[in-house]
Amino acid sequence: MHDDYEDLTECGLSEQLEQELLDKQRECTFMWTNKAGEAFGVIMSYLPHEGTLWLTAAERRARISAIRRFPRASVCITSTGTDMGTGKTVTYKGECIVHSDRDVKDWFYPVFAGRIRPDDEVAATTFQKFLDSPDRVVIEFRPDDKLGFDSALMWTRSPAAGNKTPAPRP
Repeated sequence: MHDDYEDLTECGLSEQLEQELLDKQRECTFMWTNKAGEAFGVIMSYLPHEGTLWLTAAERRARISAIRRFPRASVCITSTGTDMGTGKTVTYKGECIVHSDRDVKDWFYPVFAGRIRPDDEVAATTFQKFLDSPDRVVIEFRPDDKLGFDSALMWTRSPAAGNKTPAPRP
């Protein structure tokens, strides 16, 4: 047990749990900076692939012009809604590349559609056709820094934090 309950530096997500989270979750919060310099974000589906995250949106979406202007972005993924339960998160910051070329779309759309609709091949194929529209682009997000959190570690190192009465300080 630790005395400093506000210090969460030892509560990071392990590499194994991080990978499990990336594989199990399908949605993230994608955040960018608008032209006024303000942070903004939306929930998006993603595909983890070889250390990068891949997303898609229509070219006309504000996030696309924003990341073309300033390619830095952030992505937050939480375990809520997975069989991992709650309390596990990872936030990345990194660079975005916007792709509109056919080669990227041809590999991305079927893999992405299969990930989003894994138990229904017809639905996955239909979704893939829906995605493949002239105005759609693919975002490659390359993380270069991360911050992970595992609440189970916090509760383990400070079990009194779960009580309504704070633990006494020495």
